[in-house]
Parts: sequence; C-alpha cells; structure tokens
Amino acid sequence: MSEARLPTAEITRLAALLRAGEVVAFPTETVYGLGADATNSDAVLKIYETKGRPRFNPLIVHVADLAMAEQLVELPPLARELAQFWPGPLTLVLKKRRDAGLSDIVTAGLDTVGIRIPAHPMAQTLIRAVGRPLAAPSANPSGQLSPTTAAQVIAGFGGRVPVLDGGPAEAGVESTIVTLDGDVVTQLRAGALPRETIAAALGREIAVAAKDAAIAAPGMMLSHYAPRATLRLDAAAAEAGEAYLGFGPGPEAAANLSATGDLREAARNLFSMLHELDGSATRIAVAPIPETGLGEAINDRLRRAAAPRG
Repeated sequence: MSEARLPTAEITRLAALLRAGEVVAFPTETVYGLGADATNSDAVLKIYETKGRPRFNPLIVHVADLAMAEQLVELPPLARELAQFWPGPLTLVLKKRRDAGLSDIVTAGLDTVGIRIPAHPMAQTLIRAVGRPLAAPSANPSGQLSPTTAAQVIAGFGGRVPVLDGGPAEAGVESTIVTLDGDVVTQLRAGALPRETIAAALGREIAVAAKDAAIAAPGMMLSHYAPRATLRLDAAAAEAGEAYLGFGPGPEAAANLSATGDLREAARNLFSMLHELDGSATRIAVAPIPETGLGEAINDRLRRAAAPRG
C-alpha cells in the first residue's frame, strides 16, 4: 500500500484519540489489534475493560521501527539477529529498559515485555502519528476468535470501538512469540512465522515452552481464541449435527481452510471460517491439520479453541 493510498485524515483522527487515552482497533498483517498508548496506564486499562481480559495476561507492544524498540527494551546481539524478521509477525520477549516509560499494566508485573514491528503500512503510520508505542492484543472480546477484518471487530464490540479498516489480514493468525535466555531461543507461542523458518535463519534449534509454563506472553492461556460452538478436532468427517471444517481434498465440508492443502492459505482463513461457522452451527468438526510449518500455529489455535472453558 503506497503512502498516497493511506487514509491520512482517518489515521490523524484516530491517532488523536489514542493520544487522548482512548482505544482504537487497527490492522496488522496478522490480525486486527485493539490499541492504546502503552505509556498511559488509564488507557491500557481500557483495553482490559473493553476486552474483559484477565489482568494477569500481558500485552504485546507495537512499535514503528527499531529506533522506537531500542527506547523500550534491551536488544542483545541475538535479539538483533532475530530482528531481521521485523517488520513482521515475530514478537520478542525482552528485558524492559528502566527508562522505558511503559505502563506496568502492560507487562502484568513482569520485568520483560513482548515487542514487535508490524508489517502493515497503516499500523506503522498510525504508530508514528501517535508518536508513542501501542499496546495491542487482538481486537476481540477476551477468549473469543481473533478478528481478521474490520467488520469482525465492529461485530465483536457492537460498534463501540473505532476501527481503522485496512482490509483482510494477510496472515490470519497472531505473531509467533519467542523469548531469549542467553543463547537459547524458546518459542512461547506458535504463530504466523514458522519455528522452522526462525531456526533456519539462526542456524540453531528453537526450543518450545512447556505446556504448563507460567504465562509470560499473550496467547498462553489454555482456553483461548474460542468460538461459541464446541470443536471436535482431527475429525475424518462430520457427525450428525456438526458443521465440517475441512482441509485439503476430503469429504464435503461446510467450509474448507484450503482445498489444495496449502497451510498458508489455511492460516489466513482459520479465524474467518470459524467466525462464519460459529454463526450457524453449535458443533464444528475440524479436519486433521499437519503439525509442520504453519500447521503448528493452526493446531495451537484449534486446541486452545477446543479446550474446556472454566
């Protein structure tokens, strides 16, 4: 998207709202985010209140460029090597600088913060217009499906949240989150950047956080990304009363994440198709998805969506 095509007047209006402590939904290449000034505690609290989000779940901070990131976190050499994926769908959990000026509410009491540079030009332009980092989880009521279009944001919050419409999200699943401990890189959440891609770029294996690891980043709660309908995973076909969400060639399906078995297409369609089926079915059977590449992120979201809800 060229600078000439950016909705400058709307970005200016929404940037003013953000500087005034309001929340605004905006597009990224992964999903839509619900943003607020990460340096303003009252504004950050509005994210939690708007989403109904547990206070112990930290938020990702979005910045416009590496210079803004350097003002907020410590960037050891390995982190700078990982920054080759910025702008892009990689969140790095890094030690927060003492003079960062971030609200303590953003980190949920931790001394680290998840940070990334989104690849969407509207997101970058909005952050620059605000002149401050934006805390932004996905723009949906807590625990529900992440939105990949502006219309889904509007429906989720009943039109109560201003939305910068940047079209459908390109990736369709959230960013991959990793943390660093010396020379060890650990994936906390599978996401739009496959773990194998990171490992290949670094020339080293990427560890995976234990399932019972303490919550150190967004998306680590067991029940998350949940539709109203119940999900049955790894289903060869639908049973009576179920809508079938297919993948690749197979039985007739109410929707198919990718008829050709393309994991990138499946990731892009995941939340949109779950939104669609959730409006018409109370039970959804989901075809098996390979646990490779982007399939790791897709299966992670599906398992969390299918988890028992307390």
